[in-house]
Amino acid sequence: MNTDPLRAYRQTRVKTASQGQLIVMLYNEGLKQLKTAEREFQSSQPKPELVHNAIVKAQDIITELMVSLDFEKGGDIAQNLFHLYMYFNQKLIDVNLSKDASNLHEVYSLMESLRDAWAEIENTVLRQDHQVTAGVNLAG
Repeated sequence: MNTDPLRAYRQTRVKTASQGQLIVMLYNEGLKQLKTAEREFQSSQPKPELVHNAIVKAQDIITELMVSLDFEKGGDIAQNLFHLYMYFNQKLIDVNLSKDASNLHEVYSLMESLRDAWAEIENTVLRQDHQVTAGVNLAG
């Protein structure tokens, strides 16, 4: 029996999400981790291990986005996203090694734009699916 309702809800949400929704969830979590690192950098007494952990989690998420790319179906778009994700990871490595947060905002901004684009694509697909099913006569 699951005693943590929030955890159960999250697991159900992930299991029932479309591929597009999962990608948006990954972006949201990556953005959350970058914001955590940025807040910690700006703290009066920053804790290096918290910055490091948040950046590593963001990198793990970016890696997950990389392995989810379908190069056969995605063609140039998949290639471009792959190179962009590599760029993100390199910038985050630089942030983690130098302890200089100047690159965090750039990565955050670019990831936010990509997340917004994926969310719009997903919303368009959901609207189209709804229109298709709304036109089906289930009564026969």
